[in-house]
Formats: sequence, structure tokens, C-alpha cells
Amino acid sequence: MSAYKLVALDLDGTTLTDDKRISEANRTWIRRAAEAGVTVIFSTGRGIQTAKSYWDDLRLDVPMVLLNGAEIWKGPGRLWERHYLSRQQIRELHKLAAGADAWYWGYSVESLTNREEWTEEMFGRDWMKFGMGHHDLRVIAGLREQVRQMGMLEVTRSADTNMEISALGVTKESGVRKVCGLLGIGMHEVMAIGDHHNDRMLIQAAGLGIAMGNADAELKEVADTVTGTNGEDGVAQAIQRYIFGLDGALAD
Repeated sequence: MSAYKLVALDLDGTTLTDDKRISEANRTWIRRAAEAGVTVIFSTGRGIQTAKSYWDDLRLDVPMVLLNGAEIWKGPGRLWERHYLSRQQIRELHKLAAGADAWYWGYSVESLTNREEWTEEMFGRDWMKFGMGHHDLRVIAGLREQVRQMGMLEVTRSADTNMEISALGVTKESGVRKVCGLLGIGMHEVMAIGDHHNDRMLIQAAGLGIAMGNADAELKEVADTVTGTNGEDGVAQAIQRYIFGLDGALAD
């Protein structure tokens, strides 16, 4: 049996194809891993609003780490914990994004809200994650530095053009560590797969950290190994090789 008892999967750019589907190969091998007794979870920047359909698709009754660790579920419909940004932090982040003419969005308890939908009422809500984006890489780099200088915030990204912000210390790694505690296993028994900067700490902390073939170059450098791209069923390839010990092309 595999040395890995938990597989932590990023969604976008990893488990999902570019058109946001779970391929048949990925679905098949995720289910086979689960049937073999391996716990397969999401570790994603998405919130329940946009991750639930994939959870339902795979029919996994397991914990999930959402919003880069800011929202953790014990199972479908069973919320475990949430970590919030302060309302003052949200006001400051919103002011910074609006001043730079960046697009922005946030995940609150009630909704996923983007720039076009943002109203004064939003400042009275509780937010777990705030994001900004800009097509000018110099602008978004400057915004990241300004947010870091604010302090008490965790700053990461899921693309070169964006930034994802949560409370200090809240990451995919912190979320997966809590799930490990719930399940009674260690991080050395975790296989984690991802494609960008918000996966980095988890990839480095896991027993086996795997970067996708389409991953950010910096993530590939710190990962233990690299699998195929999200268009080549890289998740299925990794599960076959490192959970079931199968090499070569995807088996049926």
C-alpha cells in the first residue's frame, strides 16, 4: 500500500482542465484512490460557492480545505472553521484596489462578490479572502508589496496577474495540517499537487510535493517531482505512479 494516506489537490490548473472540467481519467483515478482507502481532498483557493459542484461530482465525503485554508469543512454540509480578515483590513484593501483600477473580489460567508457587485453594504459583512488582479505585471507587483507592508496579512497568488489575501498564518498548508490532525496522520503521509504560488508552502511541507507540468517555474524548483500538465491528466498520472506504483502511460 502507498505511504501516502492523504492526497491534497489544487483545483484550477491542476485537477481541472483549462475549460474547468474534471477529466474522465482524473475522476477515475481519484475515485480509485478513495476506494483504496486514501483520503482525497481539495486544497484550493476557491470557496464553497465555486468548489461545491466539483465536490458533488466526485462524491467525496471527506474534509476540504477551501479559500487557501480560510474555510475548512469536515465533510459535505459540515463546516469546521473559518478565519476572517478584519473589517478595517477589508476597507484598506478595497481602497487600494479601487485606487489602482484593479479588478477585485472577495469571499464572504454570504457570497463571492466582484468589483461590479460591490456596494457599501459589503463592508458590514465578514470576509475570509480578498483578491486583486491587474494585467500590468508591474502594477500587481507593486500592489503585492503595498499589501505586505500593511502587515498581519498572508499574501499569495494563483496567477501572475493576481493576488490572494487572507489572515496572517492562514494558508493551504495550515488547512491541510488541521485536516491531518483530524484524521490522525502526519504531513509526511500527504501527497500534495498544485500549480502556483499559493501551493508552494503545502508542496514544501508535504511528504511528497508534486508540481504540475504547467506549473509556475518557481514551484517546480521546490517540488519533489513534476507530473503531466492539467491537459494531460497530470493528477491521474501522479495517483497512478505514487499511490498505486504504476509507471508509464495511463492504464484503463
